Amino acid sequence: MRVLITTDILSEGHNLQDSAIIVNYDLPWAIIRLIQRAGRVDRIGQTADRILCYSFLPDEGVERIINLRARLRRRLQENAEVVGTDETFFEDDSPQVILDIYNEKSGILDGEEDAEVDLTSEAFQIWKNATDNNPTLKKTIESMPNVVYSTRAHTPVPLQPEGVLLYMKTTEGNDSLIWVDRAGNSVTQSQLAILRIAACDEATPAIARDKQHHELVQKGAELIAEEELTAGGQLGKSSGARFRTYERLKSYFKQMDGTIFASDELSKAIDEIYRYPLRQSAIDTLNRQLKSGIGDRALAELVVGLRMDDRFCIVSEDGDKREPMIICSLGLFQRI
Repeated sequence: MRVLITTDILSEGHNLQDSAIIVNYDLPWAIIRLIQRAGRVDRIGQTADRILCYSFLPDEGVERIINLRARLRRRLQENAEVVGTDETFFEDDSPQVILDIYNEKSGILDGEEDAEVDLTSEAFQIWKNATDNNPTLKKTIESMPNVVYSTRAHTPVPLQPEGVLLYMKTTEGNDSLIWVDRAGNSVTQSQLAILRIAACDEATPAIARDKQHHELVQKGAELIAEEELTAGGQLGKSSGARFRTYERLKSYFKQMDGTIFASDELSKAIDEIYRYPLRQSAIDTLNRQLKSGIGDRALAELVVGLRMDDRFCIVSEDGDKREPMIICSLGLFQRI
């Protein structure tokens, strides 16, 4: 047959390898159905070089009539209530998520990255692999002065433009990465993406510094400082361990006020986390526990324990803020 119009149920069990074009004129509530449809065509016996999949979404006027999004959201909610599910099409009211799915945007089905946990783990693994393979690197890298810089060849693409990567310690003691383009704009908020774009091996040759390099480093440092002030105040980013722990404990303490769980030690720990930066070991511990879904009471006990063992905050007695410190920068520019 040249054309087959069918529902998922009617097409089940049919091998459609003689076809090479799929037209989706609806949006299934489970992504697997899209995969299954393509699988009935792209199977043993298929002779076409390419399988083409077209998907149609209703325009605004039709959407108001058929109310597709609301019906899908209700179906997903009912499914979650019965069997539980992590599959989500709608994080908010923006239709962009659906469009990204149908346009096969790279990474749309990937889980959300916990930036700080993954960043710490990945950075340590990069360091370990490099120094294990070449032990002399450890001494060489550790003896480098701050503000050291280099440049490597980079071919720009729409989402990965030319620019500078900057690693900096802020006045609050936080480690921050930023990637700024030639216009001085931040390219991405993902610390992990910035770490990965910096990847190169020992044999990667350095190229001449671009004339904008230091100017972009300055712009990056200003953006980091501005972000630290605006994104959660002195607690740092809202996705960070310090911000999340503070908000959780503040809410928990308010609920427990007047009970035995609202201890003086917990109150001191909450005050400390607001005033001082966390130690790196505390950040790693808290990120692991937050990612594993630790409860409020257990989180409070963990924080109090870390504080009593002097493994929680970097306490400055005079209360003075540190100077921001640029550790290093890497230029990403086309070879001339």
